[in-house]
Amino acid sequence: MSETVAIIGAGPLGRWLALQAARGGFHVLLEDVMPNNLHHAQEFLRQQLGTEALGVEQGVGVAFVSTIEDAVREADLAIDCVPDELESKLEIFCLLDRMAPPRTVLATPTTRLSIADLASCTYRPDRCVAIVQEASSLAEGGSSDILLRTTSKTSDETVALLTRFWNRLGFTPTFTPDPAELSIVNSERG
Repeated sequence: MSETVAIIGAGPLGRWLALQAARGGFHVLLEDVMPNNLHHAQEFLRQQLGTEALGVEQGVGVAFVSTIEDAVREADLAIDCVPDELESKLEIFCLLDRMAPPRTVLATPTTRLSIADLASCTYRPDRCVAIVQEASSLAEGGSSDILLRTTSKTSDETVALLTRFWNRLGFTPTFTPDPAELSIVNSERG
């Protein structure tokens, strides 16, 4: 059985991630609150993958869902593609944390926010990771490296799952500690 990836947000980054994850052999559930975004994603993915990859045959491909709950119900990994703003990220992390099974890893693209801060608002701080890449550079496929930011609580299982995920998408992940968390530790020592 393939691993299930929930992608929240069907804008350009969400569509790109859904495409790459489906090509990587994952079962993908793509959600967006805007029906028009889902429609555009469905057309884009149909052109890229063909109709056989839509609807998730044999556990691989892309399915479209209209609620976060439907997207994360069976997810091993949930990636939000909401705007990189504190309020949006906190809201989505709280929803994902409440609706996803405890095993689900939460990943969020952010270049500005502390993953330690976001993770501290969940019941799964060991399963929260930031994708530290500009959304546009990810979707353009400019590099084969991907930088992931962790916390001191990030579990080995989380690192292993994200390593598998990004490797299957053709990326080499590098894990680095959250600088905000490091500065707190250093100020407590000083």
